[in-house]
Amino acid sequence: MTAPTLFSPLTVGALTLPNRVVMAPLTRARAGTTHIANALIAEHYAQRASAGLLIAEATMAAADGCAFTGEPGIFDDACVAGWKQVTDAVHAAGGRIQLQIWHPGRAAHSSLNGGVQPVSSTDRPIRNDTIHTPTGPQPYEAPRRLRDDEIPGIVQLFADATRRALAAGFDGVQVHGAHGYLIDQFLRDSVNDRTGPYGGSIENRARLLLEVVDAAIAVAGADRVSVRLSPLVAFNDIADSDPEALVAHVAQQLSARGIAFLEMRHADQALPAEASIARVAREHFKGVLMLNGGFDGASAAQALAEGRGDAVVFGKAFLANPDLPARLQQGAPLNEVDFSTLYTPGPKGYTDYPALA
Repeated sequence: MTAPTLFSPLTVGALTLPNRVVMAPLTRARAGTTHIANALIAEHYAQRASAGLLIAEATMAAADGCAFTGEPGIFDDACVAGWKQVTDAVHAAGGRIQLQIWHPGRAAHSSLNGGVQPVSSTDRPIRNDTIHTPTGPQPYEAPRRLRDDEIPGIVQLFADATRRALAAGFDGVQVHGAHGYLIDQFLRDSVNDRTGPYGGSIENRARLLLEVVDAAIAVAGADRVSVRLSPLVAFNDIADSDPEALVAHVAQQLSARGIAFLEMRHADQALPAEASIARVAREHFKGVLMLNGGFDGASAAQALAEGRGDAVVFGKAFLANPDLPARLQQGAPLNEVDFSTLYTPGPKGYTDYPALA
């Protein structure tokens, strides 16, 4: 049997992808203070519709869950209408798109959320870092520790976000369990210092993620739900004492649920520890495994040929190359990313990167 390439089709749950070049969810802060997706965002994603799958950026499940000025939301009907123009544009261009749904937890700030204190698994703040606020950079605030009886409300936020994402025309949702945001703040034990049903053992720390996944499945079906994990990424002051055991348990549980795919977000896929954690995910998750983190065309092709993953998720390369699959297939040079425009308003560095002639 011939090994798959980046340009082989792939069945991913309810979707058939024409290639295995997937666009990562990339926060670009173009939604403004309303948190409503707009025509500029629609143009950006439609330009990139040749991806096997687009995963739209981290999107607020809670109206008071803002961590970046200008990220989009999916918490009310106006958000649904805004995203509908995006999904319509992507589908008209022949693409497929999931929405990554997200709660920042302690990575938020009260000045971005009408004075509402951030919440988390803990009451300890993110250390040695600042957050951009309307009055400039500020240290992260101490969050409020969620009570166990509040957690069903968090799960309901994700269920409602899934329902709205489908109403907006998305082909599915990705549950953001990575990068030190709320679900990850429960998963990893450097932050989760709880006792009770959501703290202590790996099974308890994974409980919130799995309850959220089950709620999304109840709305969308398992074949339209995916999950992102980043067990070794230290962003937002987070780590775990036994990441391979954590991944083994979560991968087994997600595999049993039959979700569409699992995305492993690596700090750098070439690091030995990241290669090892990817092998753990591959062993215990029997569905489609996507790898993300430091890949170029050659290393992505090698990962697929060796069976380490089934598709590769590209971030920075898709920022600057709306036609990335064609460039990789033709061996064409890639546009360089203008990092100064990542989060600035308007089309510069967003919709003005050139495609191949």
